[in-house]
Amino acid sequence: MKLVKQKIHYWCPDTWQGRITGKGCGIAVLDTGIVPHPDFEGRIAAWLDCVHHRTSLYDDNGHGTHVAGILASDGRTTGGLYAGMAPGAKLTVIKVLDEKGNGKIGHVMEGLRCVQRIWRHFNIRIVNISLGALPHPGDRQEEELLRLVEALWEAGLVVVTAAGNLGPGEGSITIPGCSRKVITAGASDLQSPGKEKRASCSGCGPTDGCVVKPDIVAPGRRIASCNSQYRKGGQPCVEKSGTSMATPIVAGAAALLLEKHPGMTNNEVKLRIWNCGQDLGEPANRQGHGLLHVAKLLA
Repeated sequence: MKLVKQKIHYWCPDTWQGRITGKGCGIAVLDTGIVPHPDFEGRIAAWLDCVHHRTSLYDDNGHGTHVAGILASDGRTTGGLYAGMAPGAKLTVIKVLDEKGNGKIGHVMEGLRCVQRIWRHFNIRIVNISLGALPHPGDRQEEELLRLVEALWEAGLVVVTAAGNLGPGEGSITIPGCSRKVITAGASDLQSPGKEKRASCSGCGPTDGCVVKPDIVAPGRRIASCNSQYRKGGQPCVEKSGTSMATPIVAGAAALLLEKHPGMTNNEVKLRIWNCGQDLGEPANRQGHGLLHVAKLLA
């Protein structure tokens, strides 16, 4: 995360020495779950399991714990080296994906309805959705999923979703990232096939509705964050790649902005994120408004 923070100009007067950490901002994470990693101590506000309906924390895949670490790890197990974007934020974690990282659309919709019911109680200002599937026009379940996501936006929440890893062809943005309303995050360093055996590329617009997407890009390749196996003898952090990793970088930056300006609306947050992008010289449907620039965002 240290290199990531350098790339996005994270260090600035507001973030230096922990002046702004996302404190007071609740973030809902819809993913594979979370484990009680020491880096989250005291900041997991709520837990819901839409897959197996268990009451205790768990993550049988590791993806959700990794995403949550990018968002809000305090980095205590690594001496602060791998602290997340908003280490003062509190997390509401909703498990909607299974042990393989796959999910039924019904579970995702159940998770979104959970957020609708509880967001005021837990002061949830941001919803992080690091998941997606290629949309099928006319599919009623997908239309309902988009309706639920957009209802959260209309309620005033900042919804940040992944562009997906099905690029670089046009029209490869996944659902719900194809929503006109939400903030869709692409990966700045996954713009073309890499050398990895199973290389993935950041999704590109336009959407079926001719909307330019993604909105913004952030680093997504080999991001180090919390390891769900840490308490079983593993290392405190592991690396993962994808737009799933870029999404919490953007969501975490939004948490910093909302701590500084708690009265800001979600539309104002989106506009500020648009305006702070650093042009990478790529087409708009690959880079959106450019690379996230936190110092400009908070200035």
